Amino acid sequence: MSNTQMVEAIEDFAEHQRLVLGRSEATIKGYKSDLLDLANKTESFKTFTLARLRSWLAAAVSEGKARSTLARRTAAAKAFSKWAVKQGYLDTDEAAKLSTPKVPKHLPKVLNEKEASTAMENAKSPDELHFLRDSAMLELLYATGMRVSELTGIDLGDIDSTRNTIRVLGKGNKERIVPFGDAANTALSKWLARRAEMAKDTNALFVGTRGGRIDQRQVRRVVEAASQVSPHALRHSAATHMLEGGADLRVVQELLGHSSLQTTQVYTHVTSERLKKVFNQAHPRA
Repeated sequence: MSNTQMVEAIEDFAEHQRLVLGRSEATIKGYKSDLLDLANKTESFKTFTLARLRSWLAAAVSEGKARSTLARRTAAAKAFSKWAVKQGYLDTDEAAKLSTPKVPKHLPKVLNEKEASTAMENAKSPDELHFLRDSAMLELLYATGMRVSELTGIDLGDIDSTRNTIRVLGKGNKERIVPFGDAANTALSKWLARRAEMAKDTNALFVGTRGGRIDQRQVRRVVEAASQVSPHALRHSAATHMLEGGADLRVVQELLGHSSLQTTQVYTHVTSERLKKVFNQAHPRA
C-alpha cells in the first residue's frame, strides 16, 4: 500500500506543476502515474532514497519498459524530489544524482510536398459546410505547423486577416504570432463566410457539429482521414518543408513554439536523410 502523506504530496506537486509552472495536462498525468507507482513501492519519505529510486528504475528496465518511459520516470522523480526538499518533506534532493537514460531519436514520419498538397484537398467531410471547416483546419495546421491543442484554442479575435497572421497560445501559456500563406487564407475566408451556420460559440474559430468549440479528437480524425498520418506527423512535415525551402532553423523554432533549439534540430536530420535517399536513387555513382 502507498503511504498517505506521499500520495497527498504528489497531488500538491501536480497542482504546482499545473498552476505555477504551466505544464501540459499530458505531462502532469504522466508524472502523477509514475510517482504514484513509486509511492506504491516506498513506505514513506524516510525510504525515498537514491538506492530506492535506482531499484525502482531497474525494475522498469527488467519489465522491458521503453527508454522514453524510463526517461519520463527519471524526470518525474527529479522534479518531485527537488520540490519535496523545498516543501520540507525531504532534507536532501535524493533524485539529483539520478542519470536520465538517453532516448534514441526516431526520425519522424513526414509527407512529401506532393502528398501534403493532396491531403489539403482531401477532407473526407459529410457535407459542404463541414468540408469548408475541415479544409481550413488542414490548411492552417500545415501552413503554420501548430499543434492540434493550439488550433482548437484559437478565437476569432486571434486572426489578423490583413497581415495574414494568427496569435497562438502554446505550451506553458506562451504566446506567439505565426504567419500563414494565401492557400490557408483562402480556405479560412471560405469557412468564415459560412461559420455562423454551424457556430453557437461566439469566440471559437473552429466549432464542432453541435456548435461548441471543436475538440482535439475531432481534429485528429479529420487530419488522419485526409492525410493517413497523425497531426503530429503533419506538423513534422510542415517543419521539414520549411527547412527544405531554405528557412532558418531559429525561425522554424519560433514558428513551432519550441523552447529549445535542440527540439527543432531533429528536422535537420530528417532533411539530410531525405537528401541522402534522393541522392542514392538519382545519382549514377551513388
